[in-house]
Amino acid sequence: MSSSTPPTGPPTTTSALVFSDEPRGGARAYMVVNVNPLTGERDRNFDIAEKPVVVENLRGQEHLHTLDNSGFQLGYHPASHKAFLGDEDIVQEYYPESVELLKKVTGASKVVIFDHTIRRRRPGQLDSDESKRQPVAQTHVDQTPSASIARVHRHLPPSEAPSLLQRRFQIINLWRPINHSAVDWPLALCDYRSIDPKGDVFPVTLVFQHREGETFRVKYNPDQKWKYFYGVTPEEYILIKCFDSLQDGSVALYTPHTGFDDSTTPPGTPFRESIELRALVFYD
Repeated sequence: MSSSTPPTGPPTTTSALVFSDEPRGGARAYMVVNVNPLTGERDRNFDIAEKPVVVENLRGQEHLHTLDNSGFQLGYHPASHKAFLGDEDIVQEYYPESVELLKKVTGASKVVIFDHTIRRRRPGQLDSDESKRQPVAQTHVDQTPSASIARVHRHLPPSEAPSLLQRRFQIINLWRPINHSAVDWPLALCDYRSIDPKGDVFPVTLVFQHREGETFRVKYNPDQKWKYFYGVTPEEYILIKCFDSLQDGSVALYTPHTGFDDSTTPPGTPFRESIELRALVFYD
């Protein structure tokens, strides 16, 4: 790699990951995206609970985990854009180079980045608006199949969307640390091969002010295999598959993931800062 080669870290760590349970009585699960100013929480009708989970460190095994088999993969590619301060600069400078990176890594013919989120951990503060987003601390998948198809219609013109939906497409997140390695609050990823796709996830409607979205929340299953890459550097990236239209059983469909509080993090470690891009990825 380079002078910024990451440390290897411990072989495993144990953390309390947050899982969800479906609402009783068969009700549609929902969560209001805006924080309730009275409670400091997001209103929802399903329960969450922490479960202790062993998270395996994949340093030294990076080549064994790909978007197709695990649903995620790590790569090395320093970004030309390094500031990550203003949305306009990110869109103009970081989006184009990320499109080319995604095409090169996946072999896709068309990539459309539809949004991004910068996360900076600030203990004790709330996710009160888009400029103050913290690492997500619940196991989830960003998109359900219906939400993924809706994304194509939302972000592509009507003249293109129908034909694009006839081809294989994916939604992939491109995640990268900012400024320093992500030793604090790293990213835990669940190997798709350890998931029961019919029993381990359920859809949750996200209620925005003027629209609705839909994600998967993850139920606890002791058979799930949770992984992480210790000390991911800003020169590295992680690709996280959120959806794949190729559903014949030959590839991973998605990757549950979450930020987590790693008990082995040394005192004084800089708080995690990261950026994630969300992209529609199309193939010929």
